Formats: sequence, C-alpha cells, structure tokens
Amino acid sequence: MSDDFNDFDFIEHYGSEADSTGADTLPENEAASAISCGFVGVGGGGGKLAKAFLDLGFHKTILVNTTAKDQPEGVDEKHLVLIPDADGVAKDIEFGKKVFNDNGTVVEDALRTKFGKVDWLFVFAGGGGGTGSASTALIPVFNRYLNSVGAEGKVVYVATIPTGQESLNDTIKNNANILLNDLAEIPHIILSNEKQLQLLRGKAGMLNMYPLANSTFAKLFWQLLKLAAEKSPIQSFDTRDLERCLKTDGRMFAGSTVVKDPKIPNLGTTIFQNCLKHSPCPPPRNKAKTGSMLLIVTPEMADDPEISKHLESAISYVGGRTDTLFSGVYIRPALPGLVAILTMNGLDWE
Repeated sequence: MSDDFNDFDFIEHYGSEADSTGADTLPENEAASAISCGFVGVGGGGGKLAKAFLDLGFHKTILVNTTAKDQPEGVDEKHLVLIPDADGVAKDIEFGKKVFNDNGTVVEDALRTKFGKVDWLFVFAGGGGGTGSASTALIPVFNRYLNSVGAEGKVVYVATIPTGQESLNDTIKNNANILLNDLAEIPHIILSNEKQLQLLRGKAGMLNMYPLANSTFAKLFWQLLKLAAEKSPIQSFDTRDLERCLKTDGRMFAGSTVVKDPKIPNLGTTIFQNCLKHSPCPPPRNKAKTGSMLLIVTPEMADDPEISKHLESAISYVGGRTDTLFSGVYIRPALPGLVAILTMNGLDWE
C-alpha cells in the first residue's frame, strides 16, 4: 500500500515559495537618494569610479571587468563580476564588444541577482581603454534588465576622457572617441581627466590624484541625489525634477562653487562662471534642454532681503541658459558661504 504523503510530496517541491532574497543579493543602499539606483563600473577606470560611490554607502554597486588583475583594492568579492573568455582586451574595442556580446547574460544575471530591482542604472566607464570603451555593447543588457523589473528610470553613463598627454597615443584617443560617439544619443556625463588633474594639482600626489578625483565627483553627484529627497522651507528640487533632468538625452554637465559673499553684484554670473571653472566636466557650448540650480544657504542668508533678491536674480540668469530650469534652495546652519550646484542636460558634445 503506497504512502499517501509520498505520493504527493512533489507538490511541496513545486509549490514552495522561492526566496527572492538570495545570498548574493546586495544590501540596500545606505546613502540617501531620491531615486532607487544601482551603480555599475566597467573596466579598470570605471570600476575605480564606481568604488567611490560604494564607499559613500551605495551598496548596490557592481564592478564588471574582463580581468581580475585590474580590480580596485578593498572591494568585497560580492561586488565583483568577472567576464569569462578574456584576460583583458588589450585596448581592442572590437574584441571587447565581442566579449560583452557573447557574455551579456553574465552581466544581466548579476544585475537581477545582486540588485533585485532598481529604477536607475549609473554606468561608469573609462574612455581610452578597451574594456570601458567597449562597454556600450552592454546597453541593450542594461535596458533589458530595467524593462524586466518595471523600472521607471533609464541608463545614465559617466565616461572619462583621457588627458592631452594620454591622447597623443592614437589608440587611446580613438577608443575615447568611439565611446563618446556611442553615447551621443543617451544621457551621459563626461569627466575630463585633464580638467580634474588641473583642479586637483597640488592637493594630492600622483598616487592619490585619481582616487581624490573620483571621490570628489561622487560627493558632488551624491548631493544632487540627496537634496532631491529633502524638503525645503523655501523651494524644493524634488524627485520628479531630478528624473526629468536625468532622462534628458545627450550630455550632462555638473559643477559647483562656493561664493563667500552672496551680496556681490552679478551673483548669477559669478555662480555660473565659477561652476564652469570648477567642474570636472568640459564646459557647455550650447543651450541646455533642462538644468538645475541648487543653492544651499545659512539661516542668516535666508533671512536677508538683499541676499534673497540676489538669489532670485541668479536663478533667473542661469535659467536663461536652459529651456527648462529646476531650482531648489536649502538651509544649512554652518557653511563657508553660499554653496551652488549646477547641472545642465541635453547638451551636444563638440
């Protein structure tokens, strides 16, 4: 006589609820952000830039590479994704794209397993090398993942371009140009290694120059994500404003400055020019489709009628450089001056 339970024990195997939080799932981001986001660093340079966001508390970060020899130190293995069938691509973009096309499922599986669901993917790549410059072959993979999880956002690239000295090498120069051409129609940020070295020269030695550049940009961009999640008693830059800017196809510029005396005449001009000067991004040459101007002031500045009038004029001045400008004014008790963060979106690459 058969055992009734054994006859139907298959039901438990088929019917048991799957655990959606596997051992490989990365913890939720601790860093404050108005949007749900994951970060993907591709190649050596892209991985190091992504690590700067991981260090801020964005735990949903993975570093994708074709070789284990070019991974940054101090990163837990659960954040690393190694592409098989290659030990680097030797600055050969054609080969690099083939490797990614052949192994796209490796990256897609890692996104599903490690991220679960996020709405936005920020992808970091170094222009000039082979792996980072070939990473645009993964854009269909990134989009397929976002579509499959019902994400509300898009893929936003952050690409570095080589210094003038590095660009004397034709392969590096051509690889960077191929990457920029591939990114022209999607939202992306370009970071100029030349500008970053100029801005940080004298503040760090050669060993720490790029780690400092990476952490400085990460902190700048994080403020954009974080302030959009905050309420302001004056004027808020909210989540939808942020998403509208990030969804604008084309190049994005980001810069910041501190103005010690906000009562100066032509405050708008000063903020705009200083943000251009102190940004790691190449300056805009055409009018932006969207943009944001975030001003962080002390309580004393907020209570001063003269400064308030200057702030309104500054926002109007910058607004004339964009088709649509979103603005926010936030209060912090202790600042060295008026802090301004400017973004401009939908720019052409000259």
